[in-house]
Amino acid sequence: MKVFKLILFLLVCGTSSALSQTVSVYGPDSLLKVDISIKNGMPAYSVTYGGKTFIEESPLGFVSNAGDFSRQMKWVGANTATVSETYELDRIKKSKIEYNANEIKVTLANSEDKRIDVTFRVSNNDVAFRYEMPRYGETGSIVIESEATGFALPNYATTFLTPQSDPMIGWKRTKPSYEEEYKADAPLNERSQYGCGFTFPCLFHVGDNGWALISETGVDGKYCASHLSDADSNGVFRIAFPMPEENNGNGTSAPGLALPGTTPWRTITVGETLKPIVETTVPWDVVTPRFTTDHKYEYGRGTWSWIMWQDGSINYDDQVAYVDMAAALGYEFVLIDNWWDKNIGREKMAQLINYARSKGVGVFLWYSSSGYWNDIEQSPVNKMDSPIERKKEMRWLKEMGIKGIKVDFFGGDKQETMRLYEAILSDADDYGLMVIFHGCTLPRGWERMYPNYVGSEAVLASENLIFTQHRCDTEAFNACLHPFIRNTVGCMEFGGTLLNKRMNKTNDGGTERKTTDVFQIATAVLFQNPIQNFALAPNNLTDAPKPIIDFMKDVPTTWDETVFIDGYPGKYCIIARRHADKWYVAGINATKETMTLKLNLSMLERGDNVSYYTDDAKRNASLSTVKVKNPAQTKVTIRPDGGFVIVK
Repeated sequence: MKVFKLILFLLVCGTSSALSQTVSVYGPDSLLKVDISIKNGMPAYSVTYGGKTFIEESPLGFVSNAGDFSRQMKWVGANTATVSETYELDRIKKSKIEYNANEIKVTLANSEDKRIDVTFRVSNNDVAFRYEMPRYGETGSIVIESEATGFALPNYATTFLTPQSDPMIGWKRTKPSYEEEYKADAPLNERSQYGCGFTFPCLFHVGDNGWALISETGVDGKYCASHLSDADSNGVFRIAFPMPEENNGNGTSAPGLALPGTTPWRTITVGETLKPIVETTVPWDVVTPRFTTDHKYEYGRGTWSWIMWQDGSINYDDQVAYVDMAAALGYEFVLIDNWWDKNIGREKMAQLINYARSKGVGVFLWYSSSGYWNDIEQSPVNKMDSPIERKKEMRWLKEMGIKGIKVDFFGGDKQETMRLYEAILSDADDYGLMVIFHGCTLPRGWERMYPNYVGSEAVLASENLIFTQHRCDTEAFNACLHPFIRNTVGCMEFGGTLLNKRMNKTNDGGTERKTTDVFQIATAVLFQNPIQNFALAPNNLTDAPKPIIDFMKDVPTTWDETVFIDGYPGKYCIIARRHADKWYVAGINATKETMTLKLNLSMLERGDNVSYYTDDAKRNASLSTVKVKNPAQTKVTIRPDGGFVIVK
């Protein structure tokens, strides 16, 4: 009650002048504070933590065809509430979540006396806010033409951002697909590569104050996906809608809603360290399931030939080899990629699926999202974008006993595309199918919203290691970013853990891997996705070190707990994850120097015997059993482009 008394006191004592009105809401531990104000008719907010500024006064509101709600606004009132919820979710970084927050709903009116509510939920390290609109008399729909919503970082902050690409560029004109390179510790005012702003999530180092992560969640077919603009002359990043040219110009950039309606939640996670960033669950805390399911979905590991053996492997014999590898590893799935309908054929596919079933291996099949928005020819095409064709295809998939689908090449963030994502998920659940998205947008709370959603790429993923040596040369740098940025807010279907030294079918040509085998198995823990299609090849069963293969046979893909240990984005990363009663502590090093660290590993106990995977002086994998002497001072060594894993 102490916090709410403070909030109500501020509501009563807030300035009553028509020119200025301010209220505040605190997180449950009173360290995180949001101030909401109107000054000269302009609504704004700011965020502090422990008295230190993370978001300076920033604009709120939007412009719509029902009115302008960004200026000439006046105060109507505010209501407060507490939010307390416990839920379970088996596909994120933590399986049991307790969410506690204080909520304030501020009601504002524009010059036409039309009202909106701005709802803020503030937990100990997370802020989530959205706009809520009633019906305006006979007006039962609204188009949000633009948002004023902004984020003003202190001018000394540095950025860890990836640019939103130009539309209709890249492979077969499929971008944007969230696959651009990051810059680390860039100046706050540095322009984006394409001039189109930055992709969510966006990480900022706010000097000595700490860190802030900005993103959004709860995006479904009722809104578009957004991103951040470049900073304006005042240093303010704003919510930016999709570009008109996306999806080949089809569909509107501005989202439309039925009234009453709400926008997605915009989220800000802050902390003095990176711990709240890595461990946040706010993308799922503030959303609700869109539908329930009658199916129980099982997750696990998979193999896929395309990543190493490419298009030529989509034939019956090579797929049998990968099914056999999955069975030898004890994996649950095999993913059969593009062209299967042409190169194998549906009749022969029935034999292949039956063979996989006889080996205890489930099958995922690849599809193009298809449609009128890109130039993709990889098949199957024209199956997922049409409701009639999609249901016909999914009926066949169910008859064949297929476990799930991987749908590729979306290339746009318009509301029309969000509807397609949602339609695929909804129809797939009717047929008991799990769904992975590739060449796609960032998932925004989808693990909780859709029961059969099991992963998205939306990152410069493992296939890029095959395509260019530059990607191999910078693999460690990028891998030390993802657990702090992309993977903090949603599943990341990276398709990693490559054990070939050379990236071709015979392990003797193509791009060259610069990271160690232990680095690779560490990423199997650091990168989180409930279904992990690892980039292993059949030859790895005999040419990779036995301890490495044995580790890959046992590594889980779902986690009950995630704990940030240490790290700095782009330099090194150490995270602990628990599956049931077994802990995995994994770390990687992207610097040019060997790192020797003393870690506080509270999940270990004095006298524990743990398995310790590390790199020796020749960068070969080494496995030893080590007795823990002092969990608070656990010494580890991480070589350049190397890693370590501790298993308890």
